Amino acid sequence: MTLPFAVTQDEINKILWKACDTFRGTIDPSEYKDYILVMLFLKYISDTWLEHYEELKAQYGDDPELLQRKLERERFFLPEGKSYYDLYSQRDRENLGELINTALDAIEEKNKKLEGVFRNIDFNSESKLGQTRERNVRLKNLLQDFADPRLDLRPSRIGNMDVIGNAYEYLISNFAAGAGKKAGEFYTPAEVSELLAELMHPQPGERIYDPTCGSGSLLIKTGNQLIQKGIKDFSLYGQDINGSTWALSKMNMFLHGLDSARIEWGDTIRNPKHLADEKTLMRFDVVVANPPFSLDKWGAEDAASDEFRRFHRGVPPKSKGDYAFISHIIESLNPQKGRAGIVVPHGVLFRGSSEGTIRQKLIEENLLDAVIGLPSNLFFGTGIPAAVLVFRQGKTDTNTLFIDASRAYQEGKNQNKLRDTDIHKIVETYLNRTEIEKYSKLASLQDIRENDYNLNIPRYVDTFEEEEEIDVAAVQQEIEQLEQELQETRVKMQGYLRELGLV
Repeated sequence: MTLPFAVTQDEINKILWKACDTFRGTIDPSEYKDYILVMLFLKYISDTWLEHYEELKAQYGDDPELLQRKLERERFFLPEGKSYYDLYSQRDRENLGELINTALDAIEEKNKKLEGVFRNIDFNSESKLGQTRERNVRLKNLLQDFADPRLDLRPSRIGNMDVIGNAYEYLISNFAAGAGKKAGEFYTPAEVSELLAELMHPQPGERIYDPTCGSGSLLIKTGNQLIQKGIKDFSLYGQDINGSTWALSKMNMFLHGLDSARIEWGDTIRNPKHLADEKTLMRFDVVVANPPFSLDKWGAEDAASDEFRRFHRGVPPKSKGDYAFISHIIESLNPQKGRAGIVVPHGVLFRGSSEGTIRQKLIEENLLDAVIGLPSNLFFGTGIPAAVLVFRQGKTDTNTLFIDASRAYQEGKNQNKLRDTDIHKIVETYLNRTEIEKYSKLASLQDIRENDYNLNIPRYVDTFEEEEEIDVAAVQQEIEQLEQELQETRVKMQGYLRELGLV
């Protein structure tokens, strides 16, 4: 039965954010995010399961065996006694953390697509949640926060999965904003994800890949480019090195209805998981990525003997892994039509040594399609400006488009933000290969050679603004006028002081 009152996205978001009060001040946000997000996931599948059970019961009657067979055909199976409501009814038990862990283990066991998702979170952890008494109080409060009647997440009430998926993204972005670099590493701001997705312009039937997928938001945005057109014929692939972040991505995909996405856990450089065979990387039509900036100790010691030959253009420096990820991505592209959009720090555009050698070879192979400069302070945990490199296989010309979008943004209190108009202008300029004065420039291969393969955007896009010529005589006249007015004011002030007997 649908509840008589509706709930808005904003209201759900506020309730969920308030639930974080249970942990604030006692656990680092980069850790308590896991408990909040897992509980949201459990509440969603419990509400969905309950509603489906009631619908089937109304349709087929109270036949346990028949209902069981019908329920086993659902997207997921919720074992008896393991729902959020079962845990809520036991919220005063002394072994509450253990009960939650047992429920999550049972859900994993019954749902192959969720295998391993909860293995990195322990609701019975003394080191993270405190000793038994403190832990039980926190977990009871958490269960009670999610018992808010407005947080009824049944499909008949919230309408579609976008609501819960959006709430999930809202929490992830707020954890990233509140926890600085440590939490920001796993989240690409929604506007930057939207920009990359639109630049890549995915087509039906294409494979889409993110080798450092974090919470999966970038993959989801790219897939949504097709979903919004009613197209479901595409496939998503991702990998992340962090176990808890990999779990976030798996849950995020599930909450957005993207159950078939293949998200792997592991080090993409040292141990790529998406393979065509033991010696060959899988190839993708679209790659989107926001790799960690200038990662130290990325695996340079093994790169020269890499069995997938990803570093045949050169081995990047061991203290800066930017070109390691770029090299992996290039070798993962469909050789006929593959394209990639990669967020990079500006140093990638001009640093020399082995990075300069790799950059030169990529340019000479005619793989670089565009260089797009973004505003500063867009990303959580760093204020430095970034750029987007677009690579494309099968280019029909040898030009590279440079776009300086560094001055087009909305200023925020903590983070700057790309507006819809900013994204639209960048995408239209890129797709149409348009030259706009002080904004974009098509550079030939010879232009780049003459700049020693330096891709620093000001070398190609002239944004210099001439200062207005100063009329010295007019300025002098204005100064004299101001001095005269100041003298007259002083005379008046002296008169007032005399009248008051103060002079």
